[in-house]
This record gives sequence, structure tokens and C-alpha cells, in this order.
Amino acid sequence: MKGILLAGGSGSRLYPMTRVTSKQLLPVYDKPMIYYPLSTLMMFDIKDILIISTPEDLPRIEKLLGDGARLGLSLQYKVQEKPNGIAEAFILGEEFINGEPVCLILGDNIFYMSNFTGYREQVLAGAAAERATIFTYRVTDPGRYGIVEFDRDLNVLSIEEKPKQPKSNYASVGLYFYPGDASCKAKTMKPSARGELEIPDLSNIYLSEGRLSVAFMGRGNVWIDAGTPDSLVEAGLWAQMVEKRQGTKVACIEEIAFRRKFITREEFKAIIDELKSDIDYRKYLMSVYDE
Repeated sequence: MKGILLAGGSGSRLYPMTRVTSKQLLPVYDKPMIYYPLSTLMMFDIKDILIISTPEDLPRIEKLLGDGARLGLSLQYKVQEKPNGIAEAFILGEEFINGEPVCLILGDNIFYMSNFTGYREQVLAGAAAERATIFTYRVTDPGRYGIVEFDRDLNVLSIEEKPKQPKSNYASVGLYFYPGDASCKAKTMKPSARGELEIPDLSNIYLSEGRLSVAFMGRGNVWIDAGTPDSLVEAGLWAQMVEKRQGTKVACIEEIAFRRKFITREEFKAIIDELKSDIDYRKYLMSVYDE
């Protein structure tokens, strides 16, 4: 399965913090924001990843992450010239996807799942059946999101972007799994009134074909759209609380690469040795190595 990390947009909701840098490079507690969606892809065992961003921000992101080889990943990069909508990622990434199942994650979305194994099995089963899988999360302000409408048996009836009269409180969050024909379907779409290729419209295509499944993120799971000042602070405080209470780091991509066996023990130690001995991040990685 391929992965696309969409790290574009102007970050206008976070101005002036984003005046000279990408929002995906802003800190969420002790790590750049982009570590969080990248770690989610890694937890789904996705190693082949395309990162899409603006012409201005992409070089900075590439400088941070490189080609991914040190983490056992293969990272490629693509420019999105204008914010033409989330679904455009599948058109920009058509050659990269090459007809394989693909996961798209938004660069300002933070996930913490209590049952990754179960979700991984669900999306892999969906991919094998050439079905799309979208994740939903119950929210109190549904007018801000793409909202999923269900019948009494929890079958999906519709998905509507930022509805004025929401038909449920279940938001379609920034994590989408599509079959290998996603690029072909995205190319048939027309821009919305906002001038964008809307991701709910792509999901609705699969819904009309009877090829859409939903994964419910219930209690014990966390989803934060960190694209506003308030939610950015909330995300940082949440990550701090988890790390302080549990003594484990959230979205530590080096640890994930080691534990998921993307890299060997020797390669993990080489990463640790690159860091100065007085850095807390090194001390944590060393504690993982010594377990």
C-alpha cells in the first residue's frame, strides 16, 4: 500500500505563525507537526510515501525528512502549485500510486488509536476487496467538517462537506484509504463552488458504487485537527500529558521504525549516535534501545 501525506495549504488559520514557515513544521509539544501524520502512516506499515506541499514549503520539509532511508522509508516529494482541493493529491500522485491501494493523510491531523491492529486489518481487508475506507469521529461542531450521514443500521447514506444543516455528528477525518483506481476517479471530478476538488465527492463516488466502508473512532481514540491556534495548543498539551504520564513518546518516528522492524537494531543505534548526549530525545531513544 502506498501513502500520501498532503502537507499543502497556506496555513492562513495559523497566521502570523505561518508567515515564514509551513504549519506542518510548527511544533506540537516536542516534535514538528508533520511527525504525527507520518507516524500514523508508519503504524499502518506504509513505507512508500509521497509528500505533497507548496513550492515554498516543500524544500524545508525535504530538508527535515530527506529520502526516509534512515527510517527504512522511501519518501518522494511533489509540488501542489495551488490549493485546489484534497482530492487533487490523487491526480498529482497518479504516477506514484501506479494503480496500488493508497492511504491519504492530512498533514495537520493528529491521531492516537487504541486499536491500531484492528484498524489495520480492516483497511487491508477493504483494500483486498477494492473498497474505500474512511474514518469517522464524533464531534460537537459538525458544521466545520465533512459529515457522514447514516441510516439506522449505520450504513452510509451520504457525505457532505461543511453542511449548514448537518445530518449527523460524525465527521470524516483526514485519513482516507482508497483502491488503486482513485486517481482515475479523481480526474473525472469537477471543482466545487469553492473551486476545489472535494474529498467527500470522491468518497461519494465509491459510495454510489457500493464500495465504501467506515471505520468508527470511538472512545479511547484521539483525533485533533491542529490547523487553528486553539487546536494547536490543545494538541501540544495532549501530547505532553501522554508523554509525562506514560513515559513514552507520541509520534516518535525513530522508535516506530525500530519497533515495526523497518530498521535493524544497529541502524537504530546509529541514529541515536548522531545526537548529542545531553539531548532528552536521545536519552529517550537510548532507553528504547536498552529495553
